[in-house]
Amino acid sequence: MTSDIAVLAEDLTKFYGAQRGIENLNLDVKVGEVMGFLGPNGAGKTTTIRLLLDFLRPTRGHARILGLDPRRDKAVLHRQIGYLPGELAFPGRETAKDLLRFFGDARGGVAWSTVTSLAERLDLDLSRRVRAMSKGNKQKVGLVQAFMHQPALLILDEPTSGLDPLMQQEFLAMVRDARDNGQTVFMSSHVLAEVQSTADRVAIVRNGQLAAVEKVESLGRRAVRSVEIHFGDPVSRAEFTGLPGVSNVEVAGPVLRCTVDGRLDPLIKAAALHEVIDLLSAEPDLEETFLSYYYHSEGATDATAAAGA
Repeated sequence: MTSDIAVLAEDLTKFYGAQRGIENLNLDVKVGEVMGFLGPNGAGKTTTIRLLLDFLRPTRGHARILGLDPRRDKAVLHRQIGYLPGELAFPGRETAKDLLRFFGDARGGVAWSTVTSLAERLDLDLSRRVRAMSKGNKQKVGLVQAFMHQPALLILDEPTSGLDPLMQQEFLAMVRDARDNGQTVFMSSHVLAEVQSTADRVAIVRNGQLAAVEKVESLGRRAVRSVEIHFGDPVSRAEFTGLPGVSNVEVAGPVLRCTVDGRLDPLIKAAALHEVIDLLSAEPDLEETFLSYYYHSEGATDATAAAGA
């Protein structure tokens, strides 16, 4: 494992009896990179994170984290990792202040000014008992404990769960600050927009397998847009059915509606054979593109080919 790789998974596989958690996962996350780990609920994201942290033992395959073995070097590693689980459970009656002091001491000491600064950013009242907090405020406590020791690696499982939109934006700003500070972030989510503004690359899992690894900007090139064309006279549906990238063709007299995946050129050339009165093209919906391409398409991108995208 080279020094520029923070997370490495090779053939990482976990089965629960006959049920697949994750299978044949091969993935690397570079030092200083923000990697979005995307997939619908139940796709295998949490299983992968628990395997990386040695909370679960793999059926086969292995992982290396910050150049170390997650099982043999667990104690050393966990001081260098900030982990936010998908399901937070804070037992006891401690205030947020007491709980965060405990976490700080367990990690060898954390500057309290860092804790209070993070709490201010997230509008978190440290004097309140954690057990009495709302889900959103408990999530803030979880975020503070993950970030407060400025770990080399942040592993965050559905980090914005329960946060209101303003706090979601503040969290994303914290991720950008961490990247600027040279920290690595591995962040799972089922919401594309959550990682679009922060991630350098995204790894996409579907049904327990890696569907693709792509740079964030390449997702936009899979733009699916809705197009409506008004012609001077009625047109035939057959003229536009079968054009490259064109689907969902509907014709009502002189009005054509369709979906275009990728370049508009084939559609425009076919339309130019007629008098065009008006053309409306809706901005690509990246979330819709993402869902249709990776989750509903039978021909998902091969992970090996996509990794170089």
